[in-house]
Amino acid sequence: MKDLFDNVSLKCSRITTRVYSTSFSLGILCLSKKLRDPIYAIYGFVRFADEIVDSFHDYNKEVLLQKFKEETYQSIKDGISLNPILNSFQHTVRKYEIGNDLIAQFLKSMEMDLEQKCYNSSEYEEYILGSAEVVGLMCLKVFCEGDEGLYRHLKPFAMSLGSAFQKINFLRDLNADYIGLGRTYFPGLELNKFDQKSKQEIEASIDHDFAEGFKGIKQLPRSSRLGVYIAYVYYRALYRKIKNTPSELVLKSRIRIRNRHKAALLAYSYIKHQLNII
Repeated sequence: MKDLFDNVSLKCSRITTRVYSTSFSLGILCLSKKLRDPIYAIYGFVRFADEIVDSFHDYNKEVLLQKFKEETYQSIKDGISLNPILNSFQHTVRKYEIGNDLIAQFLKSMEMDLEQKCYNSSEYEEYILGSAEVVGLMCLKVFCEGDEGLYRHLKPFAMSLGSAFQKINFLRDLNADYIGLGRTYFPGLELNKFDQKSKQEIEASIDHDFAEGFKGIKQLPRSSRLGVYIAYVYYRALYRKIKNTPSELVLKSRIRIRNRHKAALLAYSYIKHQLNII
């Protein structure tokens, strides 16, 4: 009967993804059916850890994150967890041989958010490595389905794409991160001096990451290419909107892509994929 519990666990991961991110949910639906649940499981794990450090202000975040960390490794060792999110995650980790090094790097970045408020260059790079790049590598493990040669080849491109996504999130959430959480991720950035020049310097880094990440998307197996491409197209649209927004307005409001626009992007991406012109 454990199959029933595992199925309930996966449903929890699916619900978590759909509630927290309509954009990633759309991308996952465009993956091959066999790849969807493992990616839901990864997203659920990442989201729960992120919620601990970003949202649970009335609780001891350090204790909660430590318990989550311990339960994560124990679930991987035991092959089961009564936490449904961790149960579906451990199943994916074991099936696709996702290394503990990737998980540890991710959790280290979450721990940095417990105390870190202003990041220098090395801390910034380490944070992005753990919070975004290794998450991309976890997903790549699933997409490559055991083909280690393909995984090693696509690894740098997946890391660049994850980095681009995270930097866009940082730009979009500049004000919320600073006012709500007291964090400034970009090294040396003083928000009271954030201007077009500062913004363009950040954008140059994102442009480079996007270009590298796109090279990898074109080389993904067809089973995963459309889903990842849709996430790329959505973030490109969001990024384009941020680039066209003056720096002072970026600080005042959270820029979004309307659902109507997302639907159009989905249709556009699907047609390009079907015509094999990505």
